[in-house]
Amino acid sequence: MHQVVVPELGEGIAKVTVACWHCRAGDRVRAGQEVAEVATDKAVFNVETEKAGTVQRLLVREGDEVAVGEAILVIE
Repeated sequence: MHQVVVPELGEGIAKVTVACWHCRAGDRVRAGQEVAEVATDKAVFNVETEKAGTVQRLLVREGDEVAVGEAILVIE
C-alpha cells in the first residue's frame, strides 16, 4: 500500500486546498501520473503519484484544506 501525500510546494506554504481530483477509487494509475490539483491563494499545483497501482480510496474531498505532508490518496 502506498499513500500519496501533498509534497513540499515552496517556502511558507503549509496548507493547500484540494481543487480537483484526476482519478477515482478503482482507477489504475501509473508512476508519475497527475492524480490531483491543489491550490493556494496564489497558485495551483499538480500532485503526482510515485508508484503505479489501483486507487483504493481518496482520503479527502475536493474543497478540503490539507497540510503539506498529509496523505490524500491510497494506492495498492
